[in-house]
Amino acid sequence: MEDGMMMEGVPLDRWIETVYLAEEKVECAEDLPLPETNPADAEKKDSGNLHAGHREKLRRRFMDENGFDHFADHQILELLLFYAEPRKDTNPLAHQLLDEFGSLKGVLEARPEMLMKVKGIGDKAATLISMVVPLTRVWNRCAMNAPNRIGNSRDAEKYCMSMLAGHRTERFYVIALNARCQVLGRRKISDGSLSEVSAYPRLVMETALNYNAHSVLLSHNHPGGTCAPSPEDIASTQQLQRLLNGVGILVLDHIIIAGSNAYSMIEHGDIDYRSRGR
Repeated sequence: MEDGMMMEGVPLDRWIETVYLAEEKVECAEDLPLPETNPADAEKKDSGNLHAGHREKLRRRFMDENGFDHFADHQILELLLFYAEPRKDTNPLAHQLLDEFGSLKGVLEARPEMLMKVKGIGDKAATLISMVVPLTRVWNRCAMNAPNRIGNSRDAEKYCMSMLAGHRTERFYVIALNARCQVLGRRKISDGSLSEVSAYPRLVMETALNYNAHSVLLSHNHPGGTCAPSPEDIASTQQLQRLLNGVGILVLDHIIIAGSNAYSMIEHGDIDYRSRGR
């Protein structure tokens, strides 16, 4: 071939140089080492698989045992937190919560904003945990509403426990009943101490009359305290008894709830439902 000979418009010497350089690059690429695998990434992947297996094991155990009877407190929290934090190892979170609030009961009764102060607990986890106690109250109320009758002090305590157990603030309820002690309805009269709510006697009377009640059951809770009544509790109840008796409505009892304990004013002689007040 003559110098300057063209290959489809490209000088032959330029074309040969281009091919040579391309082959050289291929050879260099073949000599390059393969990318190294990061041990930390591999360990993280293995750890994720381990957590997923642990979660499935706990879920299956709950289903097989149909409950938490043989679960440790931290395992109950772990399983609950799976549904708010599906990509996290929730074991450390469960232990942190128990350390912070002292017990499973303390965790379940904690306010969402307090739960979120624990590192790793976000809005979803705090909301999920805070739903447990209210859901339990709803279930208890549904179970109690089946007979829908309060025949004695034990029935009254159970009914009031289903309304008030686990509440973080003091609440006062009036439950209206007919002559056969069947529940006609109920109304939350106040949040806070009875002594702080000046309008509550009018609201109690209004509720009893609206339901055309034959009698009423009164109830409030003492969050974080004992169920024994204060002098103000007794005086307020006696005042209500006088007002209601004046329109022919009996006060069957006043039940005070504190944790899992209940106090009956009738049983302790603080009031007498047959009297017209003191």
